[in-house]
Amino acid sequence: MPNLECRMYEAKYPEVDMAVMIQVKHIADMGAYVSLLEYNNIEGMILFSELSRRRIRSVSSLIKVGRQEPVMVLRVDRDKGYIDLSKRRVSEEDIQACEERYNKSKLVHSIMRHVAETLDLDLEDLYVHVGWPLYRKYGHAFEAFKLIVTDPDSVLDPLTREVKEDGPDGQAVTKAVPAMTPEVKDALVKNIRRRMTPQPLKIRADIEMKCFQFDGVLHIKEAMRKAEAAGSDDCPVKIKLVAPPLYVLTTQTLDKGPNLHFSFVVAEVLPMMYCPRRSWILCNRVIGALLDKGISILTNAIKACTEEIDRHKGKLIVKEAPRAVSERDDKLLAEHMAKLQSANEEVDGDEGSEEEEEEEDTGMGEVDVENSGVGMAD
Repeated sequence: MPNLECRMYEAKYPEVDMAVMIQVKHIADMGAYVSLLEYNNIEGMILFSELSRRRIRSVSSLIKVGRQEPVMVLRVDRDKGYIDLSKRRVSEEDIQACEERYNKSKLVHSIMRHVAETLDLDLEDLYVHVGWPLYRKYGHAFEAFKLIVTDPDSVLDPLTREVKEDGPDGQAVTKAVPAMTPEVKDALVKNIRRRMTPQPLKIRADIEMKCFQFDGVLHIKEAMRKAEAAGSDDCPVKIKLVAPPLYVLTTQTLDKGPNLHFSFVVAEVLPMMYCPRRSWILCNRVIGALLDKGISILTNAIKACTEEIDRHKGKLIVKEAPRAVSERDDKLLAEHMAKLQSANEEVDGDEGSEEEEEEEDTGMGEVDVENSGVGMAD
C-alpha cells in the first residue's frame, strides 16, 4: 500500500521566524496544541502568553479548535520534535505572504496526491523526484505547474534521477534516467491542465435596436457588423437577435497575463480559506481584473453600434449593461429564444388556418375589384 502522507516542502521542519499555516487541535491548561498543515500535520504549541499583545480576557475569543490561521515560529527542537509558535508576533505582511504561499502549496499538494493515489505511487517519492526539484528551480512548484499547462516538456524533461547499475567490470555505476515514467508524466500533465487551465469568462449585454427609416433592416445589420468588428482575436464579440427589437451581445475573455493565472486558484482555493472577509476581498480583486477586459470590449461594441444606428436616425437602448453571466443565464436565454420561436411558428400556423377557412367560406362571394363600388360578383 503506497504512502500518501507527506509534507509539502523538502525541509522537514520550518525555519525560526517563519510564518506557517496551522490548525488548532485542542486547548490545554498551558496553551493550544496545533498541527502544521504544510509539514504533514506535525505538532506545535502556542502558549497562552503568545496569543495576544493585549490582556487576555477570554481564550476562546482568540483561538478556537478547528480554526486555520498563520502563526510565527519561535523555536524548533529538531531532536525532540518540539515546535513553539506565536500568534501575537506575526505581522499583517507575514499573514498575507503565508496565506498566498499556503494556497499555492495546497493546490500543488492536491495534484501530486491525486497522481500518487491514481497510480499507486509513494507520495514522498513523487515529491523527491518531481515536486521538490521544481520548488528548488522555480521558487515554488506552483510557478512550474503554470508553465506545464502550455509547455510540459520544457519543464519536466530536464528532471532526472540517479540509479545504480552494474557496469561491464562488475562495479556499480551511477546513471541518470528520467525522473518519471511516461505514464506518470501523462497523468501529472493531465491533472495540472484539468485543475489549472483558466476557464473563459462570458460577458453579456442586452440591447434594443430600432430603425424605421428606408432600408432600416440593412442599417441594423450594418450596426451589428460594426459591433462585432469592435472585438479582438482574444475577445471576439457576437451579436444575436432574440426577438425584434431585442438583441444580445456576448464575448468570452480568457486573460493570459501572468497576474491572472491566479483565476483558477480562486475556484480551487478561496472556498477553503479560513477567513471569509479576506476571501471575498481577494475574490473581488481577481474577478474584477478578469471582468475589466470583457466589459471594456462590449462597451466599445455598444458604442460603435450606437454611432452607426444613430447615423441612420435609428435608436439603441441598453436594457442590461455588460456583465458576467453563468451557464444558468445562458440556459434561460436559450429557453426564452426557443419559446419565442415556438410562439412565432404557432402564429404562422394560425394564419394558414384562417386563410383556409376564408377559402372555404363562399357565402359572401368574391370582391369584384374593378366594380367594387357597384356590388358583389356572383
